[in-house]
Amino acid sequence: MGFFDFGTIFFLIAAVVIFFQLRNVLGRRTGNERPPFDPYSASRTREADAAQKPENVVSLPRKRAPGESSAETYAAIDAFAKPDTDLNKGLRTIKDNDPSFEPKTFVDGAKMAYEMIVMAYADGDRKTLKNLLSREVYDGFVAAIGEREAKSEKIQSSFVGIDKADIVSAEMKGSEAHITLRVVSELISATRDKAGAVIDGDPETVAEVKDVWTFARDTRSRDPNWKLVATEEED
Repeated sequence: MGFFDFGTIFFLIAAVVIFFQLRNVLGRRTGNERPPFDPYSASRTREADAAQKPENVVSLPRKRAPGESSAETYAAIDAFAKPDTDLNKGLRTIKDNDPSFEPKTFVDGAKMAYEMIVMAYADGDRKTLKNLLSREVYDGFVAAIGEREAKSEKIQSSFVGIDKADIVSAEMKGSEAHITLRVVSELISATRDKAGAVIDGDPETVAEVKDVWTFARDTRSRDPNWKLVATEEED
C-alpha cells in the first residue's frame, strides 16, 4: 500500500462507483430497445411492404396530385363531354395516360393545325406538312402535290375561318391517343391550269368545307405535338 497515497485510493474508489452506476443505467434492458440491424431481414421487410401495396400504385400510368379527387381530375372532360358517354370515357382514358391533356386545349391546337395544313397543301409547302402529318398521310399529300406540279397547276386559296370543330370520338390504341375531329370551315379556293384558267373551284365564292380528321400522339413520347393520321371529307 506504500505505493498508493490517499489521492490515488480516492480516484480508484470514485472510478468503481461510476462504473457500477453506468452499468446499471446503460446495461439495463427496458424492452424498448431497437433490434440489431440485419441487412437481410431489412431487405425482406422492404419486399414484404412492397408486396402488400396495391398493384395499381405501380401499374397506373399517372398519379393524381395529393388531395386531388376523381371529380377534379376529370372536371374539364365532364364539362366538355357528357359523363358516361363513349366520348367521355375515351377522353378520360387519354387523360389517364397523358395527365397534361385537356380537350379544349386540344381543339384549339387542332384548329390551328387544320388551317396550317390546308394552306400548306395549297402552297405545296412540304416542310410544314412534314411536321404536322403522319408518314402515311404525308406521302399521300406529297403525291397529290407532285401530280399537281407535274401538270403546272396551282391552287389559289384563301382561308376564311372555322365555323365548328367538335371532337366526335377519342380512344387509346396501345400507347397512342387518337382523337377524331369534325371540322366545318369556310374557304375560297380555285385550281388554275398552266394558262391560268380556273379548272376547279371558284376564286370569288366562299365554300363550306366539312372534314373529319383524326389526330394521334404517342403518350410515351416527350414530343407534345399531335399529328394528322387520317382524313375524310364529309358528304
